[in-house]
Amino acid sequence: MRLHHLSLTNFRNYARLELSLPARLSVFQGANAQGKTNLLEAIHLLATARSPRAAAERELINWLALEGPLPYARLAAEVGDGQTVERLELVLELSTNGSGLGPLVRKQVRINGVAKRGLDLIGRLRVVLFMPEDVSLVAGAPGERRRYLDIALCQIDHAYCRALAAYNKILAQRNALLKRLRDEGGDAGQLGFWDEQMAEHGARVLGRRARAVCALDDLARTRHRELSGGSEWLALTYLPSPAQPNGTAGRPDAANGRAYAEIPLEKIRESMAAHLRAQRSRDIAAGTTLSGPHRDDLAFLADGRDLRTYGSRGQQRTAVLAMKLAEVQMMREVTGESPLLLLDDVMSELDGARRHAMLDALAGVDQALVTATDWSDFSEELLANCRRYHVDAGRLTET
Repeated sequence: MRLHHLSLTNFRNYARLELSLPARLSVFQGANAQGKTNLLEAIHLLATARSPRAAAERELINWLALEGPLPYARLAAEVGDGQTVERLELVLELSTNGSGLGPLVRKQVRINGVAKRGLDLIGRLRVVLFMPEDVSLVAGAPGERRRYLDIALCQIDHAYCRALAAYNKILAQRNALLKRLRDEGGDAGQLGFWDEQMAEHGARVLGRRARAVCALDDLARTRHRELSGGSEWLALTYLPSPAQPNGTAGRPDAANGRAYAEIPLEKIRESMAAHLRAQRSRDIAAGTTLSGPHRDDLAFLADGRDLRTYGSRGQQRTAVLAMKLAEVQMMREVTGESPLLLLDDVMSELDGARRHAMLDALAGVDQALVTATDWSDFSEELLANCRRYHVDAGRLTET
């Protein structure tokens, strides 16, 4: 699966861009704040319907366009495997709804000219993005790690995406009922229906995440040895928040997550349903659901040490990069197609040995877009075999 052409109108600092992309490697060089990251963000948005950076979609519309009578941004791409080509289009329009809440962003999605939901974009173009701030996947809040797993899995497993959407909807309904029971009282038995529904869909979410982390763990170990010169052993483990199979809730124990990956789905459902029933009084007192896949986590261990607590920034960055490269391989094995690899200014923060290993890894992907501030981050051999662009104030010049 390749990205053949990208078109941007009023997106970030790109007033207008038409870019045809080759197979293999393209490198975008330029100073900071010129639009390199914006380019990768646009591709990620077309692939997942979500920005990896923007706190609000209004930020994505070019500031000059915001001053016009019809503020909008348009992103379009042609993607395909060489035999067939699909046209993906995403339009963000700024409008008011008359409620006094200020301007809202209306999102329109079209696939081959037909109106679709944002959810329908996911999986049409699969991407793996690595940015310097992704080090927060190790050091940041659990929600960031759950979001990473959800985006990766939704791109390769539509059944997971449906189960996750159903789980989140049911969670909101159960939490509303819990709050009402806390504030107004009532029959706690009303939770029975929502408990069963949460367990049904939550078991699918938990089981699929656990299996994915096991696969990433196996693949990332090899990548991490290459990136670290064999100096450390990386382990990834999934940490479900209900009672653990081995009774060690919350501990970063690799055997813990693997246990859930091997348990039949029905057993996970039964365990989750029983747990929800057992903790009803606590949930009612809190007015919210205190455990479940929405509270699960992912741990990074190096030689048995939790990198969130004991890892240096360099160790954390190397662990995330190993996981992202493992994600590329996992996607290829599951779908039979290589995802598009997007690397944003990765080389500048790696030492010589890790940079060399990273360049070797690039040789193993079908298509990659890499940004950098300095051409010297790359070997002459690599630069001779890629397409090179200079980025300046939202304009691209092929060099």
